[in-house]
Amino acid sequence: MQIEDTVRVGDAAASPAAPERHDFGRPAALSREHTRALAAAFDAFARLWAMQLTSKARLRSHITVDRVTLETYDEYVSTVPTTTTLILCTDDGSDDRAIIEFPVSTALQWIVRMLGGDAAHTLDTRALTPIEFALLRSLMDETLGHLRGSLGGLLSEKLAVSAVQYNAAFAQIVSAQDLVVVARFSMRLGDRTEAASIALPAAVLLERLTDTTSTPHAAPDPDVVRRHVEETPVELVLRLATRSMRPDEVLDLAVGDILSLPHGEDRPLDLAVGEHVVASAAVGANGARLACVVTSSDLPRTLAEETA
Repeated sequence: MQIEDTVRVGDAAASPAAPERHDFGRPAALSREHTRALAAAFDAFARLWAMQLTSKARLRSHITVDRVTLETYDEYVSTVPTTTTLILCTDDGSDDRAIIEFPVSTALQWIVRMLGGDAAHTLDTRALTPIEFALLRSLMDETLGHLRGSLGGLLSEKLAVSAVQYNAAFAQIVSAQDLVVVARFSMRLGDRTEAASIALPAAVLLERLTDTTSTPHAAPDPDVVRRHVEETPVELVLRLATRSMRPDEVLDLAVGDILSLPHGEDRPLDLAVGEHVVASAAVGANGARLACVVTSSDLPRTLAEETA
């Protein structure tokens, strides 16, 4: 009997897994190039969002991106809490939509802290009052601005906060089987760690992202680069020949000490940019101001002719 049992267990372990359905009408995941571009953009947004919450909500914040995925709206809805804060962002003139999601207790904590209170304890989960939503909306308007800036031209400039919902099933920005790009974040707010997410319709976002990444980068114009270099301010220094000293000699310096420098009286001074000597000059005057008269150029002949 023991042998039969052993054989049955082995057979069950060796049996292949049940086949999974694959929808050839939708991509399995984001391409590697799109994933890198979106991860970098959301990472930049996470840093800006953390700084905003630290300053506006007076709450030490650290936000990191966990992952960026491509999934249907139904799949996204199944992963968020039943009751949560969903900030709906829309643009009446286009198909741009967005959801910024985080716990209701976190939203209430931000509001209490913006009003000068202390929300150290866990707050009850409830709907926001009109005044509370107005305060949260002003905060999320700035957050949405950070999101638009981080994603570049992937989001409409007219995308704005329009409403708040507490159940993802009622905050439907696309149909149930339409794809959305979902970015999930870990938010460390003081001593607490919360989860947050952002969902964006994939159709418009990926089309713009493809156009952006497929556009060849324009070759730099040599004349433009040269003009930028030539117009960059540099610090020009007129200096004597340097002398080396030991640290103990420097520490023993006192008022009235005389230091001899290895610079002859008839030798011109060095005219330098940083550590590079570019010319020799003699001390002169220009009205009531000190000046220098360039006596020779230390630039290579080819470079001097090129910059003339």
